[in-house]
Amino acid sequence: MPSNQKGYRGYVFSRPIDHHRVPQHIQNLVIRDYAQRRKLHYLLSATEYAMADCYLVLEQVLAELPALDGVILYSMFMLPADAARRAEIYRRVLGERGSLHSAVEGFSLFDQGDAERWESVLSTAAICRTLEYREIERWLA
Repeated sequence: MPSNQKGYRGYVFSRPIDHHRVPQHIQNLVIRDYAQRRKLHYLLSATEYAMADCYLVLEQVLAELPALDGVILYSMFMLPADAARRAEIYRRVLGERGSLHSAVEGFSLFDQGDAERWESVLSTAAICRTLEYREIERWLA
């Protein structure tokens, strides 16, 4: 009997994520666990090319959205550094009535409010990367 369930495509990297190298099989285990805990039908992951700032495979996954329920990223920090590019990704996902998930952070993006939350986290992290630890300590004192 045919199923109406489409599923969620995983998305993993073969390059460092936020300056950390995570083996692909570990990324897939984290995504699979995330999907199981949320009862999401997990499809095999797509693996991005290793070249810096390359998102060709992500573009292919986004083109596949009409046949998917959404995408599960290993981490939200895999998204492009450019906020405008990320906004376009959110727009495309939401425009197809899909959802975007980040397994490590446990975040889900179902609407524009969620997109704003993701952007708050990503922009704060980008600012903090440029600060020295002692300066952050001084602010918190």
